[in-house]
Amino acid sequence: MMGDPKEAGAEASPPGAATRGGLSLLSQAESEEPSAQGSALFLGGNEVKSRAVVKYSSAPPRTAFARLEEKTDLKLPPANWLRESAKLGPAGTTILGNSKKSKPFSSFGMAYDFIDSVGNDVDVVSDSENIKKLLKIPYSKSHVSMAVHRIGRTLLLDELDIQELFMRSSQTGDWTWLKEFYQRLIDQKWQRKKKSKEHWYQKAILSKFLYYSINGDGAAQPVPSPAEQQESSSSDQSHESEGASWPAPFEMPSSVSEDPSASSQGREPLEPSCIVGHVASAPKEQNLTTLFNDGENSQGLKNDFVRNILWTFEDIHMLVGSNMPIFGGGRYPAVSLRLRDNNKPINVLTGIDYWLDNLICNVPELVMCFHVNGIVQKYEMIKTEEIPNLENSNFSTKVIKDIAQNILSFLKSNCTKEGHTYWLFKASGSDIVKLYDLTTLCEETEDKYQNPFTMPVAILLYKVACNMMMKKNQNKKHYGTIRTLLLNCVKLLDKSRHPQIIASANYMLSELFQLDEPKKEESSDSPLNENSDESYSEEEEEMPDSDENGTYSTSSDPADDNKAVAIIKSVGELSVPEKYKSIHQIRPSCAFPVCHDTEERCRLVLSYVLEGLKSVDSSIKKESDLPAADPSTPIPLKYEDESTRGGPEGLEKQMALFLDKMGSLQRGNCSRQSGMTPGSWQHKMKLQLILKSSKAYYILSDAAMSLQKYGRALRYIKLALQSHDTYCCLCTNMLSEVLLFLSQYLTLCGDIQLMLAQNANNRAAHLEEFNYQTKEDQEILHSLHRESSCQGFAWATDLSTDLESQLTVSCKCYEAANEILQFSDLKSQNPEHYVQVLKRMGNIRNEIGVFYMNQAAALQGERVVSKSVSAAEQQLWKKSFSCFEKGIHNFESIDDATNAALLLCNTGRLMRVCAQAHCGAEDEFKREFSPEEGLYYSKAVDYYLKALRSLGTRDMHPVVWDSVNWELSTTYFTMATLQQDYAPLSRKAQEQIEKEVSEAMMKSLKHCDVDSATARQPLCQYRAATIHHRLASMYHSCLRNQVGDEHLRKQHRVLADLHYGKAAKLFQLLKDAPCELLRVQLERVAFAEFQMTSQNSNVGKLKTLSGALDIMVKTEHAFQLIQKELVEECDQPKNDEATPAADSSPNLNREEVIKLLSIFESRLSFLLLQSIKLLSSSKRKMSSNTEEDTVLQTNKQIYSQLLRATANRNSTLLERIEVIICLLEQLASGSSMSNSSAAP
Repeated sequence: MMGDPKEAGAEASPPGAATRGGLSLLSQAESEEPSAQGSALFLGGNEVKSRAVVKYSSAPPRTAFARLEEKTDLKLPPANWLRESAKLGPAGTTILGNSKKSKPFSSFGMAYDFIDSVGNDVDVVSDSENIKKLLKIPYSKSHVSMAVHRIGRTLLLDELDIQELFMRSSQTGDWTWLKEFYQRLIDQKWQRKKKSKEHWYQKAILSKFLYYSINGDGAAQPVPSPAEQQESSSSDQSHESEGASWPAPFEMPSSVSEDPSASSQGREPLEPSCIVGHVASAPKEQNLTTLFNDGENSQGLKNDFVRNILWTFEDIHMLVGSNMPIFGGGRYPAVSLRLRDNNKPINVLTGIDYWLDNLICNVPELVMCFHVNGIVQKYEMIKTEEIPNLENSNFSTKVIKDIAQNILSFLKSNCTKEGHTYWLFKASGSDIVKLYDLTTLCEETEDKYQNPFTMPVAILLYKVACNMMMKKNQNKKHYGTIRTLLLNCVKLLDKSRHPQIIASANYMLSELFQLDEPKKEESSDSPLNENSDESYSEEEEEMPDSDENGTYSTSSDPADDNKAVAIIKSVGELSVPEKYKSIHQIRPSCAFPVCHDTEERCRLVLSYVLEGLKSVDSSIKKESDLPAADPSTPIPLKYEDESTRGGPEGLEKQMALFLDKMGSLQRGNCSRQSGMTPGSWQHKMKLQLILKSSKAYYILSDAAMSLQKYGRALRYIKLALQSHDTYCCLCTNMLSEVLLFLSQYLTLCGDIQLMLAQNANNRAAHLEEFNYQTKEDQEILHSLHRESSCQGFAWATDLSTDLESQLTVSCKCYEAANEILQFSDLKSQNPEHYVQVLKRMGNIRNEIGVFYMNQAAALQGERVVSKSVSAAEQQLWKKSFSCFEKGIHNFESIDDATNAALLLCNTGRLMRVCAQAHCGAEDEFKREFSPEEGLYYSKAVDYYLKALRSLGTRDMHPVVWDSVNWELSTTYFTMATLQQDYAPLSRKAQEQIEKEVSEAMMKSLKHCDVDSATARQPLCQYRAATIHHRLASMYHSCLRNQVGDEHLRKQHRVLADLHYGKAAKLFQLLKDAPCELLRVQLERVAFAEFQMTSQNSNVGKLKTLSGALDIMVKTEHAFQLIQKELVEECDQPKNDEATPAADSSPNLNREEVIKLLSIFESRLSFLLLQSIKLLSSSKRKMSSNTEEDTVLQTNKQIYSQLLRATANRNSTLLERIEVIICLLEQLASGSSMSNSSAAP
């Protein structure tokens, strides 16, 4: 036995190979069936590769044939003739099967059952009789008439019985156009040819012989009665007439009609696994929903072959149906049985017939029974590989292989349009083979739906596409093929008669575009950028294929040839190796339209969704009950001002209604306006289409958002939410996945409203984009309005002109999105989305809090001096505080410490606004730092400290950490400054106030980072210098006013000196604070003068004066900075004549400079005079001191110059400063000279 029987059982059964009409699959136990492992046969030195795998068999266990005795009269019927037998199964199915004529749609029945193979792996699907007829064309003079259809790379071949067609035409009037064409161009004297008596005689003895062969007893039984003979004759004829079971040209399948139980043919229904009408309902899982049943059965499309075989002949893969009887016995467990007239030698046609039958069924041996006039003579056993070498039947297997390859190449190169019916025709006795496109010819007639192949082809295109959609692994690379199949399917069908298939096909077309993934059309594993959308358009002209050896002629001398797609001029050409090998095979249908942007992709999806919705809506009868709406009339998008809508309170009510509605959906309540029945195909399909449209609009909105087209984005998200609202009205059980979509839609809607609020200056353009509508959008909205008012989310999608309203709507969108996540366990299933929603809630609450805080600050600025804070301000504080508090809670719940710190920081700022409001409520003349101010500043400090604790360390987020630190330092500084400037002496003692000011200043200094090289460093340095200056001034003031405790006075003196020094040092680091540096130095001089008043000895006074003059010398840096700015100011009009001279430099306060310069001149004059006086005193003159003399002379000169300079009233500010700089330089050099002379 060839092969291993286990391999036959190991073959994977495709979907649809389940039981058909009570017949079972081939099992492992059926070892007599041909092996699944093929064989390579070596015949006549030429190797022909042939492998046959039985995919399905309904044959009963194989019976050994009974060898009949010689002289057995086959004209006499056996006792079991035409009776049921357990060995045969249903009477005649196995034995008489090969005499039954194939049905016109036999290939479609097989294709439905083995949908996995169609369009992809298999080149040809056909009855074995058709395969044999094609391969015998060069040897036979008989006519050939076959219908050819292309599905992907697969060709379906079926016998096209012209005689049967024309008989039907004369009865029903169908196919009249083909009959006229045939009679006019091909066979003008056509008439039906009747079968000869010899034909019926041969058929009858073959039938009796086969029944004898399984009977086993070999005894001839008495001739049956005339009635029985008549019965047998009529049985044979009934088998013959049953062969061509033609359906009506274009009947609606029973399942699509209103009564699903109606079935015109009454055949056994197929199993659900092979029923047409699957649709992918989700892009990820590819769940399939059966939409309609038995559509093909009403067309008589059934796979009724005894066995289906996957036959590989050389490089050609064929799915073949065979009814050949196979018996046991002989040298092999599988043999074919043939009856031959001994007086008629076997010819080539018969030999090829026997050889091909055995190859297809993988039968290794042929048993031939010879008879003369029905009397059995002898048996002969012939191996399959010996058949080509039989006497009188000698043929080359290599030639048969070449014929097969040439015919396949010819058909594949010319049958290029999917959905078209091609007719391969060779007239009897002719050598010319012609190929016609019947679909094109049919379209020239009045009714293009007269082609009976239209419905089966459309269903097969649809089923193949469905099957490819189910295959997750190779989805993407077949998208172009699937799209082509579906487009051709839709093109074949009449929209009014087949809304269900068209709706389903359009939905699947929309599913091909994965909206929730980034664009990957140009990926390397699919040639998407090789062909444009038009590269497989059915309107395209197909060029005839050619090669070096010859061409497929599209025209020749006879006038009728201009209708043919292609012609084989002589059947002899088929025997020439590679004569018709096409240089370009069927063009690949894997071209998928390259969508260059998201909008293009979504618009394609919406176009398919709209077609699907139209099909569904057209199939619903109760249109009179629906609300009237004109698809061409735009549905107005209501534009309302917030004032007419009742403000935030009205929004709260709408939100409550929405959430109540969501809860009712969870409980399964729903309402709809149209007459759709829940569970009907219309209901299921419309749900899927609406959901797809909502996704497409969501993606469009997201894309518009990224382009900053916020008006357009709001329009698209409105359409997405309207689609979803309709879905909610139709849906009986809301899926968690759909709820997640809604949460995402509302989140995006919140984002858009927020961006609109932040881009109010471009509101007119946004409004124009928002109100624009395409015709496609209007029609989709019209379909939605058939089911729902679409107002469920109106509160979220109106474009308001009010900033507060927009922010509030945005917040409500996020809150609704969050509430939806709470309905089912979506929060834990989608943690990332949940975190994003809470982040957005925290952010929008921060935005609203800041909005209210700024409003309160504005009110405060507008307020006329009054003694109390207004109620409106307090209300705004409360709103702002509530928003910040909720936002902080949102961020803390997702452990977002950084954002929580920012909101705590903003809350601190709110507290400072409150404090400032109480500050403004006081009378300026009686101003004191109030307890309310202190309270609010303390609260602000608490919130800033909480923010720092939230962050933990600076490393976590340096920028935020520095910002909070700065705000905290500012708060402490403001508190200290206000207490210092407006001391609450009515409530506290001076010493306590000084202590509190000192503590606050030091805390401010602690949080003021002067060392880090950041953008804020100059600010920090200025702040620190100011703090030191203020502390020094305070201690200086204390020292002046204090009497008594000498220890405390000494301490204040040291602290004042220390802080003055630090302040001067820090101000010197800054290039833009010369006045502050000058002021500090002058205060230091005043401090020195104050110290000098308490000194009694001239030595001590001279020492103090010397120190004060040194401080004066150090101010030179400040004067140089002022001089530089004044020079730049003077040069400005020279450099730019168009710019008028400014009165003062923008960074320099001229008045303050003049004031400080005057003070400086007077103090320098005073110090020099005091120095001269002390040095010139009588006591000093008695003792000679060279150093002091030098200093005295220098000081006198400088004093003299200073007096002359100050006396000159006409000097400009710049000249006065230059004089001072010059004098300071002299003073510095005089001081250095005295120091150097004293050094030895």
